[in-house]
Amino acid sequence: MKKNEHWWKQSVVYQIYPRSFMDSNGDGIGDIQGIIKKLDYLKLLGVDVIWLSPVYDSPNDDNGYDIRDYQAIMNEFGTMADFDNMLEEVHKRDMKLIMDLVVNHTSDEHAWFVQSKSSKDTPYRDYYIWRSLPNNWGSVFSGPAWEYDTTTNEYYLHIFSKKQPDLNWENPKLRQEVYQMMGFWLNKGIDGFRMDVINFISKHPELPDGSKDKEQQYGDGSPYFMNGPRIHEFLHEMNQEVLSKYPVMTVGEMPGASPDDAILYTDPNRNEVNMIFTFEHMDLDSAPGGKWNLKPLYLPDLKENLAKWQTALHNKGWNSLYWNNHDQPRIVSRFGDDQNYRVESAKMLATCLHFMQGTPYIYQGEEIGMTNVKFDSLEDYRDIETINMYHERKSLGYSHEEIMTSIYTKGRDNARTPMQWDDSENGGFTSGTPWIKVNQRYKEINVKAALEDPNSIFYFYKRLISLRKEMDIIVEGSFELLLKDNTEIFAYERKWNDDHLIVLCNFSHSEVSIEEDVLLKKMQEYQVVISNYEPLNTGILRPYETIVLRK
Repeated sequence: MKKNEHWWKQSVVYQIYPRSFMDSNGDGIGDIQGIIKKLDYLKLLGVDVIWLSPVYDSPNDDNGYDIRDYQAIMNEFGTMADFDNMLEEVHKRDMKLIMDLVVNHTSDEHAWFVQSKSSKDTPYRDYYIWRSLPNNWGSVFSGPAWEYDTTTNEYYLHIFSKKQPDLNWENPKLRQEVYQMMGFWLNKGIDGFRMDVINFISKHPELPDGSKDKEQQYGDGSPYFMNGPRIHEFLHEMNQEVLSKYPVMTVGEMPGASPDDAILYTDPNRNEVNMIFTFEHMDLDSAPGGKWNLKPLYLPDLKENLAKWQTALHNKGWNSLYWNNHDQPRIVSRFGDDQNYRVESAKMLATCLHFMQGTPYIYQGEEIGMTNVKFDSLEDYRDIETINMYHERKSLGYSHEEIMTSIYTKGRDNARTPMQWDDSENGGFTSGTPWIKVNQRYKEINVKAALEDPNSIFYFYKRLISLRKEMDIIVEGSFELLLKDNTEIFAYERKWNDDHLIVLCNFSHSEVSIEEDVLLKKMQEYQVVISNYEPLNTGILRPYETIVLRK
């Protein structure tokens, strides 16, 4: 494979959540100039691509995922001149930049929607989905998925917040507007898109009611808006009209997509997207009823799920690899031990993911082992999903303590507290009052401390990134799950020509013995590539130990 062809296969992506990354002007909100100040840090880490969460003009109901103007920059983040400067500085450092494409919905303050709701006769009416009688769907953010508008006495669909009306992709004029907007950014020189809930854009034309239990107030509409009837047609059209004309990467966020779906979306011969984000492995610690209903992770479930994706897409499509993003809690608090073995478990989890086939994504702060946060008061939280859920569950009789336990474990603000740069006030993120409180562990966990410690999580990530560049087997090799039923060890083998890798990860806080003779023999014969302890080669894995061996 030529090095520049499918460049995204060799790449490691770093996600920046701009509101929380670095504040350059003391207003408590991260901004574009703050990002520019920290580009050398990302270059040192070794990442190839920066994924920038939305910086578009927005009233900020859902932290920028409610877009008022696709071709303007949010005032809090800076100006278009700042953006152009940042893009130039990213490229100067031989890195690439991809942006969020949020086209399932807009803000209700977008000019299209202002026109759409003004009259039933406006040409913009069919840019959105209106009905005189709504169905029973519930919103992802709690409550109904329909909002009544008094101007025309009809309801509009909003799968998310009522300030995020869904676009009507059945309308070819709307699709052309979206493609023109994408061209605006691609002509500036950006290197691709992360596509927000892109598999929601095709709705079942009849919008039937969703099923619901007796206890549920609203129906589950997801079978009628996830992976809908025209989704492949729309994505193929988008590729033909826009994406195929630029050497870019695309990743589709696709809740509810199976490996079979992913093969269709990512098969290079179908010309849709390069890779998708699956959610399956991130739902394994949720009990029935959704993410706020907690259950402990059962490791064989995680192994089986990731192995399924690894084997299904090999030589057919392409995987994205992630533990963290702006919507997910911190992985070291979730699947690791952020108290007793924070460093060891963070390194183990990184190894487990980065040696798989696919494009790895690192979320800001993951590379220094940032942890979940526990704010005492609901007033300290900013996430609309979290706040709506709290009030809905309170009305259903849940106790404050029960709800807060769910928020501490799964709330999106766990990922959104400010980046911890040093041990000065507010972690060096801002000289002002941060828009959301800083995690109190910033004095212990910060970039400055990580850079001064040669054994830090940061330098471990840096090594993982460089190994992906040095070893073709990581990008190309097949995947085979080992020790399938073991409840504490995640082990797998990668093969590429005569090259073999064995990856061993202890997901427990106990010492665990490897009993399998063949594996023990290989452990003695193979060379250590990377490990998070001084290797013993005894067949015992210490708490959260990881070791990668190569023949």
